[in-house]
Amino acid sequence: MMPKCSVPPLQFHTLNGLRQLAETRRFKVWLLDQFGVLHDGKQPYPAAISTLENIAKTGAKMVIISNSSRRSSTTIEKVKGLGFDASLFLGAVTSGELTHQYLQRRDDPWFAALGRSCIHFTWNGRGAISLEGLDLQVVENVEEAEFVLAHGTEALGNADGSARSMKLEDLEKILELCASKGIPMVVANPDYVTVEARDLRVMPGTLAAKYEKLGGEVKWMGKPDEIIYKSAMAMAGTDASDCIAVGDSFHHDIKGANAAGIESVFITGGIHATELGLHSFGEVADSSSVQSLASKYEAYPSYVLPAFNW
Repeated sequence: MMPKCSVPPLQFHTLNGLRQLAETRRFKVWLLDQFGVLHDGKQPYPAAISTLENIAKTGAKMVIISNSSRRSSTTIEKVKGLGFDASLFLGAVTSGELTHQYLQRRDDPWFAALGRSCIHFTWNGRGAISLEGLDLQVVENVEEAEFVLAHGTEALGNADGSARSMKLEDLEKILELCASKGIPMVVANPDYVTVEARDLRVMPGTLAAKYEKLGGEVKWMGKPDEIIYKSAMAMAGTDASDCIAVGDSFHHDIKGANAAGIESVFITGGIHATELGLHSFGEVADSSSVQSLASKYEAYPSYVLPAFNW
């Protein structure tokens, strides 16, 4: 059983960079979110590449933990393509990877009971998610489905592996039919929104939250659920006391770290930038605004920083 933060820190420490924290060598493993921390989906944030290199020089291990619906290998290739040194990471744990493994192995009782036919929500413009090797039958008729698999919010998967572009409201109508049938959902990306070149894009977590409101059962395969933290710590061969998590989402990154008993750094310039009244990169958020937002989400960071910098 993992330790819990029974009393979350109500007071956080404001930092202007990570140097002071990293050079204490107190944290042997850094669990890093990617979108909103390392990059914005299109390019790395200023100083993010050099900051990673500096953390590595302290001897710390680094693992990307991401609610991406892509496989871990795709995430490593993505950051490599953006100019990051992939060898600095011990690896990546993504929601998509965990979903794939659990669907493939079927050694977890919940997954063993799922069945093989599914309604598949996927991506279109970003490229559909492959279900190769999972022995699943994608169906387009809800009546034939045994569960819902949510990788994306742009398209409905077809039986032949292609995808049909759909508006969000049309996917929600399908969800309503699925909920009335009482079939479970696996969400392979629990994010509600993500940063994409300063804009926010709707993610599958939004559909999953709606499904729960409709009375549907949802298996959340990433942050804030402990499953992703346990997997990352297993990869690093460590426990919660040696870890620190860095993220830009109160609901996913900070709340998840609180639940896993891990200290955390909240990056203000990510998905909450507008809520915090920030207009430019690196702008310092008002501490009372951060405190107010932390209370709203019931997620309490140990440290607060404008951006991932040294």
